[in-house]
Amino acid sequence: MTTRPASLTASEIACLERIDQTAILAQVEHWASINSGSGNLAGLAQTAALLADAFSALPGEVRLVDGAPVEAVRTDGSIDTIERGKHLVVSVRPGANLRLLLTGHMDTVFPADHPFQSLTWLEPGVLNGPGVADMKGGIAVMLAALKAVEASPLGASIGYDLLINSDEEVGSASSAPLIAGLAAGKVAALTYEPALPDGTLAGERGGSGNFSIIVTGRSAHAGRNPHEGRNALVAAADLAVRLKALTRDGLSVNPAKIDGGSANNVVPDHAILRINFRPQSLEMQAFADAALRQLADEIAAAHEVGVHVHGSFGRPPKPIDPGAEKLFGLVKRCGADLGLDISWRGTGGVCDGNNIAACGVPVVDTMGVRGGAIHSADEFLIADSLAERARLSALTILRLAEKRGL
Repeated sequence: MTTRPASLTASEIACLERIDQTAILAQVEHWASINSGSGNLAGLAQTAALLADAFSALPGEVRLVDGAPVEAVRTDGSIDTIERGKHLVVSVRPGANLRLLLTGHMDTVFPADHPFQSLTWLEPGVLNGPGVADMKGGIAVMLAALKAVEASPLGASIGYDLLINSDEEVGSASSAPLIAGLAAGKVAALTYEPALPDGTLAGERGGSGNFSIIVTGRSAHAGRNPHEGRNALVAAADLAVRLKALTRDGLSVNPAKIDGGSANNVVPDHAILRINFRPQSLEMQAFADAALRQLADEIAAAHEVGVHVHGSFGRPPKPIDPGAEKLFGLVKRCGADLGLDISWRGTGGVCDGNNIAACGVPVVDTMGVRGGAIHSADEFLIADSLAERARLSALTILRLAEKRGL
């Protein structure tokens, strides 16, 4: 460590000095060299095995858990089940009075056939590679912090559950029940999404809902008897326009795609509208959900078609409530004691922090590395932030154990 302010105790300093930057970086480079796109089950299995081995250094039960079934609407309107990878769960001292939740994800947005597969040093200290920031760097930070805490005198008083899921980048539908179950009874939660390059954290987040709306009409010859048909494509387009008109302050609506249609001489009897909602509050989420159901009924009546709404608001909005404000304040004070200026701001992005907050648990969800350009081939990690953020996490956990925060 470069600074040892009087506000750090001797025990805290000893804990933080156990964090090894070189070892953390080596883990990130190894893990990021394996493709673990959300749909790459073989790569996810390999990554999960490596993570299970690494996290076995903690004094708890390590499990690889099957997720809940996930349904998807295919382009033909059939509803199928998608297979997701296993999720890593670690439970340490379940009987402790202080119980925390820590979460991360092993999947990336880069499939096995994506050209972005290798690691490159863009300049000294800046590593480019798939998932280095989002979030294999964050997972390494989490583990380093917990190993340091476990070696401290306070370690034995802290209980925690840890989840590293395999489907965060595709909405966490398979792991959502696990998140809710593990969040129960927790005092606070830390999630290891990357911070911005300057260290700024994400504060409040809007929510997200994804829907596939199946429209079933009636086919007919476009020349002989078009009046006997019921055009599903037109009905889906009408619904898309009406839903887009719901956009207002606090709610973004994005009709993204219509699957369906037929030959030019056939009235199409099938279409699927794919649409995303981004509500900024629970009230706006309720409004959007009710409006969607109402407009679906109106379209069904007006076009004489069947309309089936499939989907949900899988990520509820995440406000900064009093509990979250206290937790952010604790992280900020810990940062100050480490010579870091910690600030936060609202973001339109979503993550598992949304789900945790919806369970009533205060959460800071950008405790990972400093980095940027995530979800692109320009993704980068600022390497010095590995030890820096591990120390921030370790100190935050120690202070929670000492009840110097919440």
